[in-house]
Amino acid sequence: MVVFAAVVFLSKYKLDIDPGFDVHVFAKANAVINSLVAVLLLAGLVSVKQKKYALHKKIMLSAILLSVLFLLSYIGHHLLAGETRYGDINHDGITSMDEKLLAGNMRLLYYFILITHIPLAAIILPFILFTAYRALTGEYDKHKKLVRITWPVWFYVAVSGVVVYLMISPYYN
Repeated sequence: MVVFAAVVFLSKYKLDIDPGFDVHVFAKANAVINSLVAVLLLAGLVSVKQKKYALHKKIMLSAILLSVLFLLSYIGHHLLAGETRYGDINHDGITSMDEKLLAGNMRLLYYFILITHIPLAAIILPFILFTAYRALTGEYDKHKKLVRITWPVWFYVAVSGVVVYLMISPYYN
């Protein structure tokens, strides 16, 4: 809940500083990190199916570390870049009716993905940590039960994060 509250808070505020570089580099880094997390999640699934448990552990811990790095980069991006509106071609912070018409149905698709991505991203972190805790403490049966929920949601969040970036990045100013 603390992470979710921080993200909501940060979405309303922007630091008014010039860091001397394109702050959207954070968004690009986030997309790369999410891509790597998605690949690691797939590799983790394959390794556990092959009963390569030591490899599975390393892969999943790497995915968790990358997710923490993502969170830091995400916070940095939102503090420095502020909000970007889908379809805002002229970057005035307002999406006019003409801009909405130009964006067409892709705008609806973007918002559908975003609306599913945000709450799932907000709630998945404690599940990831608790699922990892169950594995690290040797509670493998409980770990397996949690993974059935955690893995697909985490994977969706990672992949949809990349899709959101690809869709919104043309509107960065």
